[in-house]
Amino acid sequence: MRRRKLGRAPRHEDAGRERTCIATGEVLPPEKLVRFVLSPDGVVVADLAGKLPGRGAWTRVSREAVAKAASIGLFARAFKRAARLPEDASAQDFAASVGAGLEKRALDALGLARRSGKLVLGFDQAARALKENEIAALIVAANASVDGREKFARLASGRPMVASFSSGALSQALGRENVTYAALFGGSEASRFLSEAERYAEFAAPASIEGAPCGAIT
Repeated sequence: MRRRKLGRAPRHEDAGRERTCIATGEVLPPEKLVRFVLSPDGVVVADLAGKLPGRGAWTRVSREAVAKAASIGLFARAFKRAARLPEDASAQDFAASVGAGLEKRALDALGLARRSGKLVLGFDQAARALKENEIAALIVAANASVDGREKFARLASGRPMVASFSSGALSQALGRENVTYAALFGGSEASRFLSEAERYAEFAAPASIEGAPCGAIT
């Protein structure tokens, strides 16, 4: 009998394949979708890391798609058994919880970048870093002033500028008060953050990432 090697994430039948969104019927690659699994007691669970074992059901990375799937019984149809939302949440609340999870993944990645010394905070510090270092992206709080956002956008010069997160959310994630502007150095930390931020932006507000595509960052 073949034994599973320890220390590896469980594999599932969905890994690496294009899948069909149960809400829209679109066939998309996994990075454009959110995977869901069913717990043993029939609760729908968002598998945001894509590592949970078992049969998967997929929706587009979209608040509307998740809410639609939750509201008209599409999860039960996909899993071919009864499926209920966590704590009997409404479809809109369930979709909001998926969005919160995607936001947390992105902000956790940004926090890791700061702990790794790959992030500088503040408008002036970011402007200085642009002149002296290879910067992968600029980050501006969603609630920054219009004038500040425009000046920061001019500094970006074609680099991605992420504007999906409030100052409060950035401050909490980075352990600093009043975080509004930041610059992210290139590297694996930047790639991970931009990938997660793009998914969250697509779920919540597709126009929140401007500039070069995240796939161009290495």
